[in-house]
Formats: sequence, structure tokens, C-alpha cells
Amino acid sequence: MPPVAEPLPDPRFPLRMWWCRECWLAQLVEDSGCVDEVPGVEPQAMIDQTELSIRRMAELGLVAPGRTVVEFGSPHGGSWLPRLAAEGVLPPAGDEPADLVIDVYGLLHEPDQAAALRRRAELLAPGGTLVLQLLSLATALRHGQWYDLRHGHYGYWSVPALDRALHEHGLGVHRAWRYPLAGGTVLVVVTHSPTPDAAALDLVADETALGVADPDLLRGLQRSATESAAELRAWLAAERAAGRTVIGYGAASRAVPRISHAGLDASLLPAIADASPAKQGRRMPGTDIPIVSPEDLLARTPDRVLLFLPDLVHEVRAALPSVEAAGGRWVVLDPAPRVVETVPVG
Repeated sequence: MPPVAEPLPDPRFPLRMWWCRECWLAQLVEDSGCVDEVPGVEPQAMIDQTELSIRRMAELGLVAPGRTVVEFGSPHGGSWLPRLAAEGVLPPAGDEPADLVIDVYGLLHEPDQAAALRRRAELLAPGGTLVLQLLSLATALRHGQWYDLRHGHYGYWSVPALDRALHEHGLGVHRAWRYPLAGGTVLVVVTHSPTPDAAALDLVADETALGVADPDLLRGLQRSATESAAELRAWLAAERAAGRTVIGYGAASRAVPRISHAGLDASLLPAIADASPAKQGRRMPGTDIPIVSPEDLLARTPDRVLLFLPDLVHEVRAALPSVEAAGGRWVVLDPAPRVVETVPVG
């Protein structure tokens, strides 16, 4: 996300996914080599998800005073360590193995997926537990979320593929749950002696049925990309023709491929607001659309606010009631533009 004053054109790179017939892992084919993750503000939906995950870990007896933890984090959420420290779970001394190894979207950012899994396995103490939170490839298939593919994000695991890869390290999926965050976030608990319960087995079967091991079904993501990009551009053009002003909200990394693939510019989308001060004053890469503050969004009194992150809808409506008070409407991109009903926020 370059400074708004930095002139166009920006460098452009191919964005492609490939899939292995043997191990079932989907990966980024080539990276730009210049991804700069601009810090964002952790949304309440992600904070709530962290609490749910830690509560589930506590129910399994993984969170207790005296246990040790190592964390692999990412730019997509805050660290779990402060929350675990409050429960008496602390990092080990030096590079010693830990009772608990946590990965919160960390694998997504590892160029060498095999080495990354091996490192996590090596850090497990005897009898230890690996916990991974990830956005499953099955979620992309379920909702046509082709835009989850982007530069800097290397590995797209399904739970069946992850289980197969873990077996090489003497590990396996013990428990697994799916939550609604980002269309379908999965929390996977991994042990050396896994005994998957019915819920975990059902999740693996569901993901397999969706097509995580079927190249013909995976190719459907290309169709989703083509259709949704055309639909987004057509909707914005129709709003402009009707004389309505549309401002975006949520300058997230998953918004970049959507804007790029639809060929949007400031004539169709004059700005995108974001609560992160680090993003304000920049622009979306590949286009002249500036990133502005929420206050600037309100000052523009838009007729429509296009929300690129559906998980934020309740949070932003509560934080910015002036949008609807001035006659504007929120529109969720999920995956097509959908006007949010004007029911009271509470």
C-alpha cells in the first residue's frame, strides 16, 4: 500500500495458485517478493475468535499454570501470549521445547511449508500439543473466496491435507472445529497420539466432499473470480449512473485482489476508509483509490459504504451510526454486494 503521493503505475505480478495431486496442498505459484504488510487494527470479531479458541483449549486441559507455550503469529491478529500468560502459561527458557505450540495464521506466511511444519513439530515437548488456527482451502471453495489467494500468502491448507502432512512428523489431527470468522476459520488440535472424535472426522469428510482433493472443483475458483469481479464493477457503475456516492471500508489485504481483478479506480470508488492510522494516507496498490480515516468517510456523507470485510458489519455500524443517520446504507461484499437491512444496532 504505497503512499498516496507515489505515482502510478505500480509493478504488477501474476497471481496464481497450484495444487499438488499427491499431498493436496494448494500454494502460491510465484510471489512478488516485495509484500509489505501494513499493520491493521485487530477487529472485535478476531478478538472474540481468540477468546473462543482459548476457551476450547482450556476445556481440553491445554491451558493451565506451569505449562509452556511457543507462538507463531502473523500480521492478521494480535498475539495470544498475553491472554495465556494471565492463565499461567508462559514461554519456555531459551529454545527449549514447549507443552503448547500455537500457530495463528502463521503457516500462511511461510515460503517453505515443509520446513515450517518441521520446525513446529521440533518445538513440541514430549506429549505436547500443536494448535493451528487457519483459513481452510475448503472455505474458499464453499463461498467462492478466490480472493483469499494473494501475494505473501504461500500455503492454503485443508484439514485433510494438513493431517496427511503431519503424519510425516508422527503427528495427526486430534480435534478440529470450524468457526464463522472470515467465512470459515478452522481451529485444529494436533497430538502425537491423535484420537479424532466424530466432530473432527465429520469436518474432514465435509472438506473432502467440498472438493479440496478434486482439481475439477478447485478450478471453479477461477470462475468465481471472473464472475465476482464483473459483478462488483457492474454494481459500482450502476451506483455511479444512479448518482449515488460509494465509499469503501476495510483496506485489508483481501480487498487488493478484488479491486485489482475488477479494474477499479477512484472514478468508481473514490476512497476506502480504514481505522488503522498506518494505512491512512496511502492508497490501494495498483490503483489511485486513497485510504482515508473513518472521520473522512463521515465527512463525505456517502450514499453507500461498501464493506470489504463482512465480519466487521456489526462493529462498524455500531461505531459509525452517522452513516445511516445521514441516510446512507452499508453494503456488504459477501461475495456480491448486498445492502444491509436498516435494523436497529444493539
